[in-house]
Order: sequence, then C-alpha cells, then structure tokens
Amino acid sequence: MKLSICIPVYNFDVNDLVNDLSNQIVSNQLDAEIILIDDASTKEFVEKNKLLESKVSRFIFLDKNIGRSKIRNLFTKYSTADYLLFLDCDGKIISQSFIKNYFDFINEKNPEVIFGGRKVSDTKPDSEFGLRWKFATERENLPVKERIKTPYSSFQTNNFIVRKTILEKVPFNESITQYGYEDLIFAKDLFKLKIKIDHIDNPVFNNDVESNSVFLEKADQSAKSLSQLIKKDKDVERISRIKLARAYFRLKKTGGIFLYRLIYKLSKSYIEKKLLEGNASLKALDFYKLGQLIGYMNKD
Repeated sequence: MKLSICIPVYNFDVNDLVNDLSNQIVSNQLDAEIILIDDASTKEFVEKNKLLESKVSRFIFLDKNIGRSKIRNLFTKYSTADYLLFLDCDGKIISQSFIKNYFDFINEKNPEVIFGGRKVSDTKPDSEFGLRWKFATERENLPVKERIKTPYSSFQTNNFIVRKTILEKVPFNESITQYGYEDLIFAKDLFKLKIKIDHIDNPVFNNDVESNSVFLEKADQSAKSLSQLIKKDKDVERISRIKLARAYFRLKKTGGIFLYRLIYKLSKSYIEKKLLEGNASLKALDFYKLGQLIGYMNKD
C-alpha cells in the first residue's frame, strides 16, 4: 500500500511541516510520497517553499488561484498511490508516529475514508484571537468518542485520508470557490453513497492563529458560499443537512425571513463589535452567519 501526502499550499511556509513528514517517512521506511500544489501564493512564500522541490515527489505551482475544492481534486492527477492523506498547510505534526498510525489503521481495517482530528493550544489567546480559538475548542476539536456519534457532521478536511478511487468517484464540489462548506458537502456526498468515514485519534496541531477580523471575514465568505450552493444545487436534501442552511429553510418556510432581516439590521453593528472584540458567544456568531446568508440569498 502506498500513500500520497497531499498538501495544498497558500501563503504559508511549509518547510517545517514537510521536513517533519519526510523524517517520519524515512525513519519508519514507509512507502509514501509528498506532493505539494501551490495555489498562486505571493512571491514571498513561493521563494520560501521552493527550497522543498528536491525533498518532495512533486511540487506544482499554479499561476491562478483555483480554490479549496478544485485543488484537492487536482491531486488525483499527480498521485501514484492507493490512498491520499490531505493536510492543511498550517498544520503541525505532534506525534512521532503520525504517518505510521495511518498505515497501521489502513493495513488493519482497509478503510475508505479516515479523519484523524485536530488540536489547538489549551491556553486561551489574547482576546483579539479569541473567536477562532473558541470556535475550535467548542466545535472542532472533538475527541474521537464524540466524533463517532456523528461521523459525517464531524468530518473536516484538515487531516484526512481517502482512498484514491473514492475521491475520483466522489470529488469535491468545484462550484465552491470561496471559503466554507466544501468539507461538509463532501461528507454528505459520502453519506449519500453509504461510504463510511472512520474516525481515529491521530490529530495535527492547528499552527496558524487567526485574528477575530480574519475569522469573521471567513465566516462571511462561508455564508456567501452557502448562498451560492443553495441557489445552484438542486439537491435540497443534501444542502439542508448543513445546520445553517437548515435554519434558513426553516425561516423561509415559516415566513420569518423578513422579521429576522429587520432584527439583524438593527443589531448587526453591535454583534460585529462583540465578535471582533472576542467577547461574544458562538450563538452570536451563528446569528451573524445566518444574517449574512439571508442577505446574500436576497441579492440577485
């Protein structure tokens, strides 16, 4: 069994990540390759990462940014392996047996898709970085015993393995070009075809600390992406499995859209202020995202 470690790169220095992975491959004598695809990063990061060309099997530099979904599908063109391990470029390896753990599980279980999990620092950061940290600790960094209860909803793309033939059969939805929901849509497509997602305790550390303003901008982008999906995708059942979309459909069905828009318009500046200060609850974030979604849905 051969493994391709696939890392989409965008404006991040991946030298430490690649070196850690390379050392594990060599020390454990694993049949694995590393493939990097740079999604049109700035010159600064291209030059930093170019040093890795001789250390990886393939390093492809794209002239134009193609987005999170399309770039993942592109790896199937360059992989020569049975399985693909996808890692976010801002991840940090925290286990000396990280790759071997996956090999052992694959050899024992012959799985189709595996999610290994993620971690962030246990120490709460300064308030200007608090929103992303709160979201991670309360909703993303779930232990295996919690993830297996909802294996598809708990799936994320920061650290997962997929059989190559599965990804060729169920590619990421390339209509999603902005940040947001490509992981959940992929998981729902797997669910529809009864393709199992296994969950194991093999996390990576989220090595990139985002400010509240950056995270809120991404929340806005995700709402916009979801609005585009709702407008374009005819599979309402699949879309409605996304919590935010389900809330939107419920409001639309009950005629509550107008009232929500009115309340949101009156409170938006206050909610944004609290979110940017890092003092708001995640329910406030949900309120913000639904308000943004409704706004995008009412645009031509």
